[in-house]
Amino acid sequence: MANENTTHFGYKTVNADDKASMVRGVFDSVASKYDVMNDLMSFGVHRLWKRFAIELAGVRKGQRILDLASGTGDLADRFAGLVGPDGLVIMSDINAAMLNVGRDRMIDRGHAGNLQYTQINAEKLPVADNSLDLITIAFGLRNVTDKDAALRSMYRALKPGGRALVLEFSKPTNKPLEKIYDTYSFSLLPKMGKLVANDAESYQYLAESIRMHPDQETLKGMMETAGFERCDVHNLTGGIVAIHRGFKI
Repeated sequence: MANENTTHFGYKTVNADDKASMVRGVFDSVASKYDVMNDLMSFGVHRLWKRFAIELAGVRKGQRILDLASGTGDLADRFAGLVGPDGLVIMSDINAAMLNVGRDRMIDRGHAGNLQYTQINAEKLPVADNSLDLITIAFGLRNVTDKDAALRSMYRALKPGGRALVLEFSKPTNKPLEKIYDTYSFSLLPKMGKLVANDAESYQYLAESIRMHPDQETLKGMMETAGFERCDVHNLTGGIVAIHRGFKI
């Protein structure tokens, strides 16, 4: 059981100070195969999940956006087009290997002036209070050691009227789907990771980290405790994934 000095790394209990480096090791290992594995793991559906998140974000020209745990930049890519030359998208990740892959991808896509890249720990955002219109984090919050601190930091950084969007694996809403999902996650996913990325352990961690992540109502409550208002939850694919949205009023 975790206490204030320990936390969960998948099903393991580890020193809280060690988790970030352990997560970094996972993504150092999978960075080069990240996009291929995302398509395989979700049968391509992750693209629809992200598209819906972008719709919910309500981005307008000239806005300032921080995309946390940006990975290879699926959200940042679309946001950069939506905010236009007068806006700004900060593409960030705690993991340098992932950020480098994402930056190379954005350069290949021709993005330049309105995209910045920075290595950021979501728990301590190095941005001014009330300075951002939108903060997103897709499939990254479950890897954060202190999720409450991250949510508070996101709230602090948003302008009044700004919003946060959390796209994350969640809890299936019916038992038959949950059983199928468990079988897939713990039997097939590590084997797929071994075959494609030569890394079964990282994908075993992925399955475990999903199970340890707060369910929909718990995460909604955490966002409200951090200060967010008008919080809503959108279940996708039977609750396998959920989008949480909260506003700073």
